[in-house]
Amino acid sequence: MTRIDPTGPAPTTAALAEPTTRVRAGWIAAFATAWFGVWMAQLTPVQLLLPAQVDAELHPENWVDSVVAFGVISGVAAVATILAYPLTGALSDRTTSRYGRRRPWIAIGALVFAVSLVLLGFQTDIWAIGTAWVGASVGFCIMTAALTATISDQVPVGQRGFVSGWMSAPQAVGIIVGLLLVTELVSGPVAGYAVLAVLLVALAVPFLLRRDQPLIGAERARVSARGILSSLWISPRKYPDFGWTLLGRVLVSIGNALGTSLLLYFLMFGLNDAHAEDDLIVLTLIYMVFVVLASLGLGRWSDRIGKRRVFVFVASALQAVAALLLALVPDLTVAMIAAGLLGAGYGCFLSVDQALATQVLPDAASRGKDLGIMNIASAVPQAIAPLIGAAAVVLTGSFELVFVLSALFAGAGAFAVARVRSVA
Repeated sequence: MTRIDPTGPAPTTAALAEPTTRVRAGWIAAFATAWFGVWMAQLTPVQLLLPAQVDAELHPENWVDSVVAFGVISGVAAVATILAYPLTGALSDRTTSRYGRRRPWIAIGALVFAVSLVLLGFQTDIWAIGTAWVGASVGFCIMTAALTATISDQVPVGQRGFVSGWMSAPQAVGIIVGLLLVTELVSGPVAGYAVLAVLLVALAVPFLLRRDQPLIGAERARVSARGILSSLWISPRKYPDFGWTLLGRVLVSIGNALGTSLLLYFLMFGLNDAHAEDDLIVLTLIYMVFVVLASLGLGRWSDRIGKRRVFVFVASALQAVAALLLALVPDLTVAMIAAGLLGAGYGCFLSVDQALATQVLPDAASRGKDLGIMNIASAVPQAIAPLIGAAAVVLTGSFELVFVLSALFAGAGAFAVARVRSVA
């Protein structure tokens, strides 16, 4: 007999049943703690450690070369992400472990992610830095594909906006804590990456101790390479709301990533800021506060009134305004205002759009795989945006086009979500 951990929410009748029992504060706290570790380990390298490491190894005569190298590394990682997310999500859907479908993959992902980060700190060649970052990105995908699926597995629809807020709010906190750790408490990339790796694993442990409803053999889909690969295609004609939600997330996420991923370079070379790293922390802190407030407050409000799309519209509009401010008025004070608007918009989007995504899934038996595909729309933009931004910088020699594109992508995403019909 499978032993069930008594600390989690009451189980549903089966792993594939729609959850009806509200998750409690302890479950949400463990869930948020795991995401805090994930975001700290993922975004601190993207915002600071990785571009600084690339720049230190290249010592380029032209700063654009450093931006391009960072963009190429991110682009290669994006290809790995496209493959890893749905494949590992599909495998977790079919896992019949006594520990549940998701917990084993959360643990595996955390270990792959952590080991890759530690190795990354020791690399001195650009190709080796890129290889280690691809490994870290794959670990990130394995872990978060399983974590995200637990929302559909265990959280009832009326609570998903608020719970999704606790998935997104730690993103902002993770960035600022990570930046403070690697700039104030440790020195050098080796120590910085190692600290992030240790915290990633440690912060995942509380959620790994929570119950995960096991999948019985009769509910398990047949495992075959052909079956998994064929399941990765979800027809937008047959499931249009899934398709529009996916497209909207891709566009808005690219817009946000364009507005944030090159901020260090923008401060260093766009504003000629002599205190770029310190000011990046200030901007990130402002961004963090508004992400947290918007994701939790507006996520709960969305649950209360039962509407999702209008919140996505507001979120996209705020991000577009923020990006245009950065494009038109390149000034540090204006950048602080833009950081607040960008944080409010993206915080709202993260929580409400995640809840929306769980309501347009085609099949309960493939939640992990389907949300893995949906997660590509969040993770890949973070990886390819630096490449798009680098191309814009090379084309114009400045950052204005980067932020104009950010605004255009955010606006286009709102119109895509407007086409969703099954969710208000």
